[in-house]
Amino acid sequence: MALSSMTGFARQAGTLPDGTGYVWELRSVNGRGLDVRLRLPPGLDRLEAPLREATAARFKRGNISATLTLKREDRAPRLTPDPAALEQALALALDLAARIPGCPPPRAEAVLAMPGVLRSATAAPPEEEEQAQQAALAAAYAQALLALAESRDAEGAKLDAILAALLAEIAALREAALAEAASQPAAHRARLTAALAELLEGEHRVPEERLAVEVALLAQKSDVREELDRLGAHVEAARALLESGEAVGRRLEFLAQEFGREANTLGAKSASLALTRHSLDLKAAIERLREQAANIE
Repeated sequence: MALSSMTGFARQAGTLPDGTGYVWELRSVNGRGLDVRLRLPPGLDRLEAPLREATAARFKRGNISATLTLKREDRAPRLTPDPAALEQALALALDLAARIPGCPPPRAEAVLAMPGVLRSATAAPPEEEEQAQQAALAAAYAQALLALAESRDAEGAKLDAILAALLAEIAALREAALAEAASQPAAHRARLTAALAELLEGEHRVPEERLAVEVALLAQKSDVREELDRLGAHVEAARALLESGEAVGRRLEFLAQEFGREANTLGAKSASLALTRHSLDLKAAIERLREQAANIE
């Protein structure tokens, strides 16, 4: 199972049985948890709860916005006569015309203009039809969720390669720092000897035993093997997380923080320019790792 990114996009379009066109557009970006924002046309509020449940069942993290757009092919309002109202209006008009001598029969347009005779053909559909439409929209949303998951998986595959390369870079820098750290005791001794020689100007010779003790104390304070060992362990832990194929984004972000702590300590204990340079390179690579980890589900 590959990594999944929190970045993705999906679009699902179709037509409902009554001729209404619909378009679902889903966008996903990174987030600390799962945040779902639905934008639905008026009258479809009942869809919100099941759509949120469907989203939460598929994704664990990410800010997901879903927008539904409805479009009717025929936007012109259509009118149709109400049979009962038409019969009643016609009966009243004929009765009134019969009571008035010489009154012509009522005109059709006059009868149709009476209140309640005509009603919109686009009135609210029956309950069964409305439920069928909502079911069709929910099914289309499920397809859009599937497409969004595929989009996030595709982005995750790219992130997997980037993270693997960054971990390889960190591992190589760690090996270089380990090799450089082996020369730190000798560097301390040379620096301390030069400093003492400059201060004493050769008048008083420092015993070798005392010099060895001072060098040992400095070497102990600047020993970076423990930090480098932990860096190596963190690299292996990160690789294991990537291979697990689970939702490891949060754990990888936490591990990146641990990487940073070790690199900072390494720089603080450095006794050579080369080791300091390795520490700075490690910090830069770890920062890129942290940025990429923030996009993983």
